[in-house]
Amino acid sequence: GGSSGIGAATALELARCGARVILATRSAQRGEAAASRIRRETGNNEVLFMHLDLASLRSVRAFASTFLRQEPHLHLLINNAGVSAGGTTEDGFSLPFQVNHLGHFLLTQLLLERLRSCAPSRVVIVASSAHCAGRLRPESLGQPPSGLFSTFQDYCDSKLANVLHARELATREQGTQVTCYAVHPGFVNTSLFRHAPLWLKPLLLPLAWLLFLDAAEGAQAVLGCATQDGLEPLSGRYFTDCGPRLPWPAGRDDRLARALWEGSERLLEL
Repeated sequence: GGSSGIGAATALELARCGARVILATRSAQRGEAAASRIRRETGNNEVLFMHLDLASLRSVRAFASTFLRQEPHLHLLINNAGVSAGGTTEDGFSLPFQVNHLGHFLLTQLLLERLRSCAPSRVVIVASSAHCAGRLRPESLGQPPSGLFSTFQDYCDSKLANVLHARELATREQGTQVTCYAVHPGFVNTSLFRHAPLWLKPLLLPLAWLLFLDAAEGAQAVLGCATQDGLEPLSGRYFTDCGPRLPWPAGRDDRLARALWEGSERLLEL
């Protein structure tokens, strides 16, 4: 998700540090433009675009296959892309759940062996404090919730899934030197708000411009989890711009984390 917002700001700073950066982005036009801009601004020509649409599991598998064939090294995977819109994907899952969690889960699983072989390596999952309102039910994973505020609930559920994904991945990767961190970047004014209901935009957008962080500020917490030395003992933890923090109680539920992992594998037929 490196074509705009927090993802683009994160990619820019990593490129400035001299990293080889792959922008995995749904829109070829925006992805190529972002990669070109970052190369121009940093002087780092090792910034490339590769197509990835998390709303299509077929696209996730194709991306992983191409990446593994072309790129021998992977030290840092940042699962950043996100949507807050309602709807259903071509795979039959709710759009927020698939884009924000299930697609990232599949991508991580497909790239995990490469991360292990290149260890020490890290997975950073961009979550949100919205996980406080998440209510995951393992028996109905991937199905949109009902009710007047179903889209908002779906988004919160997916953010809880991000926190739990990091927690369970860290548990399963103990001893491999693959570590994982969930991070709330703060309240950031990004294109995520384009999905807000029309009636809410006149209230939300001025608030976002006045009070929310810009993308570069929001990227700092993500970059901290990606590059800060000595975080390995904190694998699986939830971070904000102030450092490691306790997530809300549901985000500390190891039984739910395990059920989410097993349910995700079942949905993906892994």
